[in-house]
Amino acid sequence: MIQAAQACIDAGAPGITVHPRADGRHITTTDVHELAALLAPLRERVELNIEGDPREDLISLVEQIRPHQFTLVPVLAGELTSNHGWRPNAAVNLLRVAITRAHAVGTRVSMFVDPDTAAIDWAAAVGADRIELYTEPYARAFARGSAAGTASFTTYCEAALHAKRRNLGINAGHDLDLENLRLFRTLPHLEEVSIGHALMARALFHGLDRVVRQFLAALAPPVDATMPAS
Repeated sequence: MIQAAQACIDAGAPGITVHPRADGRHITTTDVHELAALLAPLRERVELNIEGDPREDLISLVEQIRPHQFTLVPVLAGELTSNHGWRPNAAVNLLRVAITRAHAVGTRVSMFVDPDTAAIDWAAAVGADRIELYTEPYARAFARGSAAGTASFTTYCEAALHAKRRNLGINAGHDLDLENLRLFRTLPHLEEVSIGHALMARALFHGLDRVVRQFLAALAPPVDATMPAS
């Protein structure tokens, strides 16, 4: 895990995200402490984002590590991966406690939500600083063709604009890849994307350093054809 994180950092990744689940099947508590130690000297340029559900051991870990960001994600028993955003009014007391404790150690909080105005309003009401838009529906629509992808993207644009009006920052993640990022990177006010599966799967064939650079290039603003190249 440390070698993979170092390769991403060396290739220019501005942040590392880990999801330490209760069963430890992806990332363990020890992994998180080792990663935090690796990133400590780089804190001004590489962010650490811990994501997961608002369970006590994870909140305590956030208090110890003090990551830049704590992304609160709903977790269902037995799920392979996250498959929906928070439903409005779910686990309100637990979430408010998690948010308050994260803020107390200087960590901003992002809420994983669907592109839905009610969910966005609720995230703002419970005290989140950002939302992370769940993008699997967009990715599936994009795979069906240009018309479906554009229609879905319009929904996400409307959600992003609504979030901005609620003074929320905008992150996004889930099933984003080099193809569908070409459109999604133009989302209004987009600050951050989390990419895991597509990046690591491609890295099996092309190498982690090269693939991180490919994703960074895909996220870069297009060059203005009217401006001379530097």
